[in-house]
Amino acid sequence: MSAPRLIAIIGATGAQGIPVVRDLLKSGDYTIRALTRDASSARFKELQSYGAVEPVVGTFASEESLRATFRGAWGAFVNIDGFNTGEKTEMFWTIRAYELAIEEGVKFFVLGALDYTYKKSGYRPEFRTGHYDGKGRIGEWILQQNRDNQQRMQAALFTSGPYMEMTISKYTAMPLSIENGTATWRLPLGDGAVPYVDLDDCGYYVKWLFDHPERANGMDLEVAIDHVSREDLARAFEKVTGHPAQCLDVSPDEYFSKVWASDPERPAGYNADPKDTATLTVRQNFSGFWTTFQNSGGNKGVLKRDYKLLDEIHPNRIKSAEEFFRSQNEKGIKKGLGTLWERVQPDNMDHILKITEEKWSGRL
Repeated sequence: MSAPRLIAIIGATGAQGIPVVRDLLKSGDYTIRALTRDASSARFKELQSYGAVEPVVGTFASEESLRATFRGAWGAFVNIDGFNTGEKTEMFWTIRAYELAIEEGVKFFVLGALDYTYKKSGYRPEFRTGHYDGKGRIGEWILQQNRDNQQRMQAALFTSGPYMEMTISKYTAMPLSIENGTATWRLPLGDGAVPYVDLDDCGYYVKWLFDHPERANGMDLEVAIDHVSREDLARAFEKVTGHPAQCLDVSPDEYFSKVWASDPERPAGYNADPKDTATLTVRQNFSGFWTTFQNSGGNKGVLKRDYKLLDEIHPNRIKSAEEFFRSQNEKGIKKGLGTLWERVQPDNMDHILKITEEKWSGRL
């Protein structure tokens, strides 16, 4: 048996990074080195509960830190937090991460990406979504560079989307409230749909990319559970919990002023310069976000997924909102956290996103 391959990870303590580290370590086929600002943090300790994780204390906004993270690694998984950096800074440091990985001899590079919604919409300004477009734009650049550089380092994209866990977690863009015993979401979604992603499945998919470098080279693996409409979301939750649920359509103005507890005029990237004309506000960024999903219903609009391919790659993936909620209900009971209905009560709801846990603050 060959020795485990070392994977260097940027973004290991984020919502997506944790299941990626978990699944890579548990396979026994990989060892992990992770860049972190704080190796004593609760999130880094969670990583270490899955096995040995070598820390590199530093920041993705440092060439020295990036070099130290990549040196000697066979593979790299990079997912820079665009809500920390803002669109411009994320693009620069993702480019440098890719270039420095080549310098340091990495053989296979996976970027945690998102859809290039602006391009996919036909460059229509109402679809501009900074945290999506930054990742999508650089993802395309990496695949273009890969044509010339693959003899030294091959590359693939792992394109995800909103985590479905966000619909049952604190302070996200899909806030859930319990109103007179009814689970209630208010989203500016209209007749559209969100291609939600299950975080646990993210670990499987990223491991698959590293396991199959010959097939994965040059691939943009675009994943989702399903295109979930407002009706799908409420019906699935109600069926699993036995409690009434509704997902109401609201205007963008109502959403930003009354639904989501986030200042709509602050920068979408909390370290971005608000005086920089390239910086999008929360309102600008998430207006494009919801416009995209309004125009993606039925897997026929702006954002599409190849579910047949996903079934081939991951036959046991979560395939519907109902499956997701049922899985969450079972996991919560098994962990002693209670049923899904108990967990979404105001006093019990937990964070899933690092940015909400850290109150949209911190250094690069």
